[in-house]
Amino acid sequence: MPEITREQVEHLARLAHIRMTDEELATMSGDLEQILGHVSQVQAVAGADVPPTSHPIPLSNVFREDVPTGMLTQEQALDQAPDAEDGQFKVPAILDGE
Repeated sequence: MPEITREQVEHLARLAHIRMTDEELATMSGDLEQILGHVSQVQAVAGADVPPTSHPIPLSNVFREDVPTGMLTQEQALDQAPDAEDGQFKVPAILDGE
C-alpha cells in the first residue's frame, strides 16, 4: 500500500496555499493513505477484460428533444434591461481598456 507522509501532505498544502494545523496534516495523511489503498485494491481486481467506466451502468440522456420555440426579438430581450446600447446589453467594464 502506498505511503503518504505528513511531509508530502504539508508540501501539497503549501502548493495549494492551504493552511493546515499539525492535527489536520496527520489526519489528512492517514485519509489519503486509505484512499490510495482502496484505489490499489480496485486496480488489483480490475483486469484487462474490465473496461474503465465512470458509472456501473450505462447512462443515456433522458431529457426531451431541444426544440427552440417562441424566441424573443432583440427589442423584446432588451426591453427590460437596465441599460442597452447598439442593440446589446450594456454592462460595467471590468477590465481597463479591453
